[in-house]
Amino acid sequence: MTSQEIFAKDLLNWRKKQLSKGGSASQLDWLLDLAAGISWGDLQKIHIDPEFWISIEKPLDALASLWDVHLRDHTPLQYLLGRCPWRDFELEVTEAVLIPRQETELLVDIALKLVEDHHDSGHWVDLGTGSGAIAVALARSLPEWQGHAVDISIDALDLAETNLKKLTKDKKCLLHCGNWWDPLAPWWGKISLAVANPPYIPLGLIDELELAVRKHEPHLALFGGSDGLDGCREVIYGGIKALSPGGFLCMEHHHDQSEVVLELLQRAGFLDLSFKNDFSGIRRFAIARRPN
Repeated sequence: MTSQEIFAKDLLNWRKKQLSKGGSASQLDWLLDLAAGISWGDLQKIHIDPEFWISIEKPLDALASLWDVHLRDHTPLQYLLGRCPWRDFELEVTEAVLIPRQETELLVDIALKLVEDHHDSGHWVDLGTGSGAIAVALARSLPEWQGHAVDISIDALDLAETNLKKLTKDKKCLLHCGNWWDPLAPWWGKISLAVANPPYIPLGLIDELELAVRKHEPHLALFGGSDGLDGCREVIYGGIKALSPGGFLCMEHHHDQSEVVLELLQRAGFLDLSFKNDFSGIRRFAIARRPN
Protein backbone atom coordinates (compact mmCIF):
# COMPACT_ATOMS: atom_id res chain seq x y z
CA MET A 1 0.00 0.00 0.00
CA THR A 2 1.43 3.36 -1.11
CA SER A 3 0.98 6.26 1.29
CA GLN A 4 0.81 9.93 0.36
CA GLU A 5 1.39 13.17 2.19
CA ILE A 6 -1.41 15.69 2.64
CA PHE A 7 -1.73 18.91 4.60
CA ALA A 8 -3.45 18.25 7.91
CA LYS A 9 -5.80 21.20 7.44
CA ASP A 10 -6.99 19.67 4.15
CA LEU A 11 -7.86 16.48 5.99
CA LEU A 12 -9.97 18.42 8.48
CA ASN A 13 -11.79 20.19 5.64
CA TRP A 14 -12.37 16.85 3.90
CA ARG A 15 -13.76 15.34 7.12
CA LYS A 16 -16.13 18.29 7.58
CA LYS A 17 -17.36 17.91 4.00
CA GLN A 18 -18.03 14.19 4.42
CA LEU A 19 -19.95 14.70 7.65
CA SER A 20 -22.10 17.31 5.94
CA LYS A 21 -23.42 14.47 3.76
CA GLY A 22 -24.63 12.56 6.82
CA GLY A 23 -23.48 9.69 9.00
CA SER A 24 -21.76 9.71 12.36
CA ALA A 25 -18.38 11.21 13.19
CA SER A 26 -17.36 8.03 15.00
CA GLN A 27 -17.99 5.91 11.90
CA LEU A 28 -16.08 8.31 9.66
CA ASP A 29 -13.17 8.41 12.11
CA TRP A 30 -13.22 4.60 12.21
CA LEU A 31 -12.94 4.62 8.40
CA LEU A 32 -10.00 6.99 8.57
CA ASP A 33 -8.32 4.78 11.14
CA LEU A 34 -8.79 1.41 9.46
CA ALA A 35 -8.50 2.43 5.82
CA ALA A 36 -6.13 5.40 5.94
CA GLY A 37 -4.06 4.80 9.07
CA ILE A 38 -5.24 8.02 10.76
CA SER A 39 -5.90 7.17 14.40
CA TRP A 40 -8.17 9.03 16.79
CA GLY A 41 -5.02 10.33 18.48
CA ASP A 42 -3.78 11.66 15.15
CA LEU A 43 -7.07 13.50 14.65
CA GLN A 44 -6.80 15.06 18.09
CA LYS A 45 -3.35 16.40 17.23
CA ILE A 46 -4.63 17.76 13.93
CA HIS A 47 -7.50 19.58 15.64
CA ILE A 48 -5.02 21.22 18.00
CA ASP A 49 -2.53 22.14 15.29
CA PRO A 50 -3.52 21.57 11.63
CA GLU A 51 -0.43 23.26 10.17
CA PHE A 52 1.65 20.20 9.23
CA TRP A 53 1.87 17.39 6.71
CA ILE A 54 0.51 13.93 7.50
CA SER A 55 0.78 10.58 5.73
CA ILE A 56 -2.38 8.71 4.71
CA GLU A 57 -2.56 5.17 3.36
CA LYS A 58 -5.55 5.67 1.04
CA PRO A 59 -6.41 8.70 -1.15
CA LEU A 60 -9.15 10.97 0.10
CA ASP A 61 -11.25 10.52 -3.04
CA ALA A 62 -11.23 6.74 -2.53
CA LEU A 63 -12.25 7.22 1.10
CA ALA A 64 -15.04 9.58 0.00
CA SER A 65 -16.34 6.94 -2.41
CA LEU A 66 -16.49 4.37 0.39
CA TRP A 67 -18.29 6.86 2.62
CA ASP A 68 -20.83 7.59 -0.12
CA VAL A 69 -21.64 3.88 -0.51
CA HIS A 70 -21.95 3.55 3.26
CA LEU A 71 -24.44 6.43 3.38
CA ARG A 72 -26.39 5.46 0.27
CA ASP A 73 -26.77 1.72 0.85
CA HIS A 74 -26.31 1.56 4.64
CA THR A 75 -23.47 -0.88 4.05
CA PRO A 76 -21.39 -1.44 7.19
CA LEU A 77 -17.87 -0.13 6.74
CA GLN A 78 -16.50 -3.51 7.82
CA TYR A 79 -18.02 -5.08 4.72
CA LEU A 80 -16.84 -2.28 2.45
CA LEU A 81 -13.28 -2.69 3.72
CA GLY A 82 -13.48 -6.46 4.15
CA ARG A 83 -11.83 -6.13 7.55
CA CYS A 84 -12.89 -6.04 11.17
CA PRO A 85 -10.63 -5.52 14.20
CA TRP A 86 -11.64 -7.84 17.04
CA ARG A 87 -9.81 -8.63 20.28
CA ASP A 88 -6.09 -8.47 19.44
CA PHE A 89 -6.36 -9.36 15.75
CA GLU A 90 -8.06 -8.32 12.51
CA LEU A 91 -10.52 -10.57 10.69
CA GLU A 92 -11.54 -10.70 7.07
CA VAL A 93 -15.32 -10.30 6.78
CA THR A 94 -17.91 -10.46 3.99
CA GLU A 95 -21.69 -10.33 3.89
CA ALA A 96 -21.65 -14.13 4.26
CA VAL A 97 -21.01 -13.67 7.99
CA LEU A 98 -22.07 -11.48 10.87
CA ILE A 99 -19.78 -8.65 11.84
CA PRO A 100 -18.22 -9.80 15.14
CA ARG A 101 -19.49 -7.65 18.01
CA GLN A 102 -17.38 -6.34 20.84
CA GLU A 103 -19.66 -7.95 23.45
CA THR A 104 -18.88 -11.40 22.01
CA GLU A 105 -15.28 -10.87 23.10
CA LEU A 106 -16.66 -11.38 26.61
CA LEU A 107 -17.98 -14.80 25.57
CA VAL A 108 -14.43 -15.87 24.78
CA ASP A 109 -13.11 -14.51 28.08
CA ILE A 110 -15.82 -16.37 29.99
CA ALA A 111 -15.07 -19.62 28.17
CA LEU A 112 -11.32 -19.38 28.77
CA LYS A 113 -11.89 -18.70 32.46
CA LEU A 114 -14.03 -21.83 32.72
CA VAL A 115 -11.25 -24.16 31.62
CA GLU A 116 -8.13 -22.50 32.97
CA ASP A 117 -8.28 -24.40 36.27
CA HIS A 118 -9.83 -27.60 34.95
CA HIS A 119 -8.07 -28.71 31.79
CA ASP A 120 -4.58 -28.50 30.30
CA SER A 121 -5.79 -29.89 26.97
CA GLY A 122 -8.85 -31.35 25.32
CA HIS A 123 -11.31 -30.64 22.52
CA TRP A 124 -13.10 -27.31 22.16
CA VAL A 125 -15.91 -26.48 19.75
CA ASP A 126 -17.10 -23.21 18.21
CA LEU A 127 -20.68 -23.82 17.05
CA GLY A 128 -21.82 -21.48 14.29
CA THR A 129 -18.35 -20.10 13.72
CA GLY A 130 -19.21 -17.52 11.02
CA SER A 131 -16.06 -15.51 10.35
CA GLY A 132 -14.14 -17.77 12.72
CA ALA A 133 -13.72 -15.00 15.28
CA ILE A 134 -14.32 -17.20 18.33
CA ALA A 135 -12.38 -20.10 16.82
CA VAL A 136 -9.36 -17.90 16.16
CA ALA A 137 -9.42 -16.54 19.70
CA LEU A 138 -9.70 -20.02 21.24
CA ALA A 139 -7.00 -21.48 19.00
CA ARG A 140 -4.59 -18.71 19.94
CA SER A 141 -5.35 -19.04 23.65
CA LEU A 142 -5.48 -22.84 23.88
CA PRO A 143 -2.58 -24.03 21.70
CA GLU A 144 -2.45 -27.51 23.26
CA TRP A 145 -6.12 -28.19 22.56
CA GLN A 146 -7.77 -29.63 19.45
CA GLY A 147 -10.29 -27.17 18.09
CA HIS A 148 -13.40 -27.66 15.95
CA ALA A 149 -15.25 -24.90 14.10
CA VAL A 150 -18.73 -25.71 12.76
CA ASP A 151 -21.04 -23.82 10.41
CA ILE A 152 -23.89 -24.77 8.11
CA SER A 153 -22.86 -22.12 5.55
CA ILE A 154 -20.08 -23.17 3.18
CA ASP A 155 -19.30 -19.52 2.39
CA ALA A 156 -18.93 -18.74 6.08
CA LEU A 157 -16.76 -21.79 6.62
CA ASP A 158 -14.48 -20.80 3.72
CA LEU A 159 -13.99 -17.40 5.31
CA ALA A 160 -13.37 -18.94 8.73
CA GLU A 161 -10.72 -21.15 7.16
CA THR A 162 -9.03 -18.09 5.64
CA ASN A 163 -8.97 -16.32 9.01
CA LEU A 164 -7.75 -19.39 10.89
CA LYS A 165 -4.91 -19.98 8.44
CA LYS A 166 -3.89 -16.34 8.57
CA LEU A 167 -4.17 -15.77 12.31
CA THR A 168 -3.45 -19.07 14.04
CA LYS A 169 -0.51 -20.47 12.04
CA ASP A 170 0.03 -24.06 13.16
CA LYS A 171 -2.63 -24.08 15.86
CA LYS A 172 -4.96 -27.09 15.70
CA CYS A 173 -8.51 -26.48 14.47
CA LEU A 174 -10.65 -28.66 12.20
CA LEU A 175 -13.51 -27.17 10.19
CA HIS A 176 -16.84 -28.95 9.80
CA CYS A 177 -19.79 -28.08 7.53
CA GLY A 178 -23.12 -29.11 9.00
CA ASN A 179 -25.88 -28.42 11.47
CA TRP A 180 -24.63 -27.72 14.99
CA TRP A 181 -23.44 -30.94 16.63
CA ASP A 182 -24.16 -33.30 13.71
CA PRO A 183 -20.72 -33.23 12.01
CA LEU A 184 -19.01 -33.71 15.38
CA ALA A 185 -20.48 -37.16 16.04
CA PRO A 186 -17.04 -38.88 16.03
CA TRP A 187 -16.01 -36.67 18.97
CA TRP A 188 -19.19 -36.86 21.06
CA GLY A 189 -18.29 -37.50 24.67
CA LYS A 190 -14.80 -36.02 24.21
CA ILE A 191 -15.58 -32.30 24.01
CA SER A 192 -14.56 -30.39 27.15
CA LEU A 193 -15.66 -26.91 26.03
CA ALA A 194 -18.36 -25.73 23.65
CA VAL A 195 -18.88 -22.06 22.81
CA ALA A 196 -21.85 -20.88 20.77
CA ASN A 197 -23.27 -17.60 19.54
CA PRO A 198 -26.35 -18.95 17.75
CA PRO A 199 -28.93 -16.88 15.85
CA TYR A 200 -31.24 -15.70 18.60
CA ILE A 201 -33.32 -12.77 17.33
CA PRO A 202 -37.08 -13.54 17.11
CA LEU A 203 -38.41 -13.20 13.56
CA GLY A 204 -41.02 -10.72 14.73
CA LEU A 205 -38.31 -8.18 15.56
CA ILE A 206 -36.93 -7.96 12.03
CA ASP A 207 -38.37 -4.49 11.42
CA GLU A 208 -36.86 -3.18 14.65
CA LEU A 209 -33.28 -3.90 13.58
CA GLU A 210 -31.02 -1.20 12.25
CA LEU A 211 -31.32 -0.99 8.47
CA ALA A 212 -27.64 -1.84 8.01
CA VAL A 213 -28.11 -5.07 9.94
CA ARG A 214 -31.43 -6.00 8.36
CA LYS A 215 -30.25 -5.29 4.83
CA HIS A 216 -26.70 -6.61 4.82
CA GLU A 217 -26.01 -9.14 7.57
CA PRO A 218 -27.01 -12.79 6.86
CA HIS A 219 -30.46 -13.61 8.18
CA LEU A 220 -29.40 -17.23 8.66
CA ALA A 221 -27.05 -16.04 11.39
CA LEU A 222 -29.47 -13.52 12.90
CA PHE A 223 -32.88 -15.09 13.37
CA GLY A 224 -33.69 -18.04 15.61
CA GLY A 225 -37.29 -18.73 14.65
CA SER A 226 -40.49 -17.26 16.04
CA ASP A 227 -39.19 -17.00 19.61
CA GLY A 228 -35.50 -16.70 18.71
CA LEU A 229 -34.61 -19.92 20.52
CA ASP A 230 -34.47 -22.55 17.75
CA GLY A 231 -30.68 -22.54 17.60
CA CYS A 232 -30.31 -22.30 21.36
CA ARG A 233 -32.43 -25.43 21.80
CA GLU A 234 -30.35 -27.41 19.33
CA VAL A 235 -27.12 -26.32 21.00
CA ILE A 236 -28.44 -27.21 24.45
CA TYR A 237 -30.14 -30.54 23.74
CA GLY A 238 -27.29 -31.68 21.52
CA GLY A 239 -24.72 -30.54 24.05
CA ILE A 240 -25.94 -32.77 26.85
CA LYS A 241 -25.02 -35.74 24.62
CA ALA A 242 -21.95 -34.38 22.85
CA LEU A 243 -20.00 -32.83 25.71
CA SER A 244 -17.68 -34.93 27.83
CA PRO A 245 -18.71 -35.61 31.43
CA GLY A 246 -17.97 -32.36 33.26
CA GLY A 247 -17.70 -30.46 29.97
CA PHE A 248 -18.69 -26.79 29.81
CA LEU A 249 -21.19 -25.03 27.55
CA CYS A 250 -20.99 -21.25 27.20
CA MET A 251 -23.42 -19.43 24.91
CA GLU A 252 -24.64 -15.98 23.99
CA HIS A 253 -28.34 -15.16 23.73
CA HIS A 254 -30.76 -12.25 23.25
CA HIS A 255 -31.02 -9.56 25.90
CA ASP A 256 -34.29 -10.90 27.31
CA GLN A 257 -33.72 -14.65 27.05
CA SER A 258 -31.58 -15.38 30.11
CA GLU A 259 -34.26 -16.98 32.26
CA VAL A 260 -35.69 -19.18 29.52
CA VAL A 261 -32.23 -20.30 28.33
CA LEU A 262 -31.23 -21.25 31.87
CA GLU A 263 -34.51 -23.15 32.19
CA LEU A 264 -33.79 -25.02 28.95
CA LEU A 265 -30.34 -25.93 30.27
CA GLN A 266 -31.83 -27.21 33.50
CA ARG A 267 -34.46 -29.29 31.69
CA ALA A 268 -31.76 -30.80 29.49
CA GLY A 269 -29.88 -31.99 32.57
CA PHE A 270 -27.07 -29.45 32.85
CA LEU A 271 -25.63 -28.46 36.22
CA ASP A 272 -23.86 -25.42 37.70
CA LEU A 273 -26.04 -22.99 35.78
CA SER A 274 -25.04 -19.33 35.85
CA PHE A 275 -25.12 -16.16 33.77
CA LYS A 276 -22.81 -13.29 32.95
CA ASN A 277 -23.61 -9.71 31.94
CA ASP A 278 -22.52 -7.84 28.84
CA PHE A 279 -20.91 -4.40 28.83
CA SER A 280 -24.31 -2.79 29.49
CA GLY A 281 -24.99 -4.92 32.55
CA ILE A 282 -27.54 -7.09 30.68
CA ARG A 283 -27.67 -10.86 31.23
CA ARG A 284 -26.26 -11.94 27.86
CA PHE A 285 -24.34 -15.19 28.45
CA ALA A 286 -25.39 -18.57 29.87
CA ILE A 287 -22.94 -21.04 31.39
CA ALA A 288 -23.54 -24.69 32.28
CA ARG A 289 -21.72 -27.98 32.87
CA ARG A 290 -22.64 -31.50 31.85
CA PRO A 291 -22.83 -33.84 34.85
CA ASN A 292 -19.84 -36.09 35.49
